[in-house]
Amino acid sequence: MSRSGSVGVMLPRDLAPSRVLPFARRADELGFDELWVVEDLGFRGGIAQAAAVLAVTERIRVGIGLLPAGARNAAFAGMEAATLAQLFPGRVDIGIGHGMPGWMRSVGEWPASPLTLLEEYLGAVTALVRGESVEPGEYVRLDGVSLEAACVPDDPPRVLAGVRGPRSLALSGRVADGTVLAEPTTPEYARAALAHIDASRPHRLVGYNVAAVHADASVAIDAVRAGLEWIGEPDWAPHLAPLPFAAEFAALRRECGSREEFVRRLPAEWVRQLAVTGTAEDAKARLAELFAAGVDSAVLFPIGPDPSAAIEELAAVL
Repeated sequence: MSRSGSVGVMLPRDLAPSRVLPFARRADELGFDELWVVEDLGFRGGIAQAAAVLAVTERIRVGIGLLPAGARNAAFAGMEAATLAQLFPGRVDIGIGHGMPGWMRSVGEWPASPLTLLEEYLGAVTALVRGESVEPGEYVRLDGVSLEAACVPDDPPRVLAGVRGPRSLALSGRVADGTVLAEPTTPEYARAALAHIDASRPHRLVGYNVAAVHADASVAIDAVRAGLEWIGEPDWAPHLAPLPFAAEFAALRRECGSREEFVRRLPAEWVRQLAVTGTAEDAKARLAELFAAGVDSAVLFPIGPDPSAAIEELAAVL
């Protein structure tokens, strides 16, 4: 299939440790363009995962989505990003976000102004991996810090912002090399996000989606429901506001007593629009719609009891 964008796959955050590296190698062999790793509180570290999967793969580009601003000193985050880019040139993307507020509060790292912190942090990491010096800000208090010339990568990693709200998207457009949109990324949401981003220089848009592919479309649609149970919660409102069924969606969530009931009752047509699912041809058509809407990289979350089997089925979209 001729594609106008990249197709990536997400490394499941709770995959058994013995299966992490085989999963990465298989994603590389199958021809996925990108492999993304997550850093969710209580699971695995993003930098360690990225280094490990880069070391056992040959070609695939690896993204970290996302490192929460404030969890690490920006100078040391820049050092880690630069090291990955030097060891694996042209294969690294670094995603940085606010972090989930509840998680960050629980570790004592939620600032009075998340926007200010994120802007300073993105600017500092970007400057460092490009060999520039960083001066003190309100939160990122680096005083003339820079990397040694021998440690500045010839091919700096892209530094992207993982954000949702309009002001954060606008910030990303000003200072980041790209934006990572959490799932679900629909064509409507991608277009709305790009309008807020309004970047004046090249800017990469990465969109996450849960995904399942099967010869019987109804099997894939039912399988993917499990990956949608959180999207009725308030944090996901920006994703849903641009959709033509947004009001009906919100009403259904209010009627349901649990997330499980909610995803069970989602109409199949809504599921199709909130995921990349159905037959391989259905999934390819959805990817084409995402690329046409401005998504540069479509990252698929393999849904199912066996993620290794799921990526074999997802590879049909390639």
